[in-house]
Amino acid sequence: MSQGIAEVLTFAVGVAISPVPIIAVILMLFSARAKVNGPMFLLGWSAALAVVSFAVYFVSDAGDPSAGNGAADTISWGKLVLGVLLLVLALRNWQKRPAPGEEPDMPKWMSGVDDLAPAKALALGLLLAGVNPKNLILTVGAAAGLAQLGLGTTDAVVSLIVLVVVGSVTIAAPVVYYLVGGSRAQATLDGMKAWLTAHNNAVMAVLFVVFGVKLISDAIPPLTG
Repeated sequence: MSQGIAEVLTFAVGVAISPVPIIAVILMLFSARAKVNGPMFLLGWSAALAVVSFAVYFVSDAGDPSAGNGAADTISWGKLVLGVLLLVLALRNWQKRPAPGEEPDMPKWMSGVDDLAPAKALALGLLLAGVNPKNLILTVGAAAGLAQLGLGTTDAVVSLIVLVVVGSVTIAAPVVYYLVGGSRAQATLDGMKAWLTAHNNAVMAVLFVVFGVKLISDAIPPLTG
């Protein structure tokens, strides 16, 4: 079990470091529907991570990649492609980072986040966790890598649960903090939002480089061995 958790844990941390979704959930916590929309966004986020990770794992595991057959090579090539894609995204984010003193550009949809209906907050959580390129690549990489280990079903499921829980912690933390701290939490959350907004592109660029290199380094040995 520890081997499976070790395989997914780094990727889970990468999923958790998601500035735009964290900013989005903080904005929801400043709205009139905060006590509903925050948990709904968290539910959508966690559900999307669970669906993607479990689906990728079971599809990958069906080919028995731990036996070192063609399925293993396919997963390794997939990791290599995903790693290169992350490096491309890293370059793109670094080039887009704002100059000192310049107001950072945020997605246009974020302007309406604090006025969403609960169902749309749930849908936004699903989209940002399950369709966002960074999270999708990291979740797929973690689940496919887990399938290569040849673990038992119970160990694999526990590892995937760890992936979902750790990947959701930075979304859950502001929600829980708001529900417990109420209005007293607003100043702290507002400061966090301001920092993440200012440094979003730089954070994402570094993150993409780290995980792009990891995926490529994981893929090369099986393909060249």
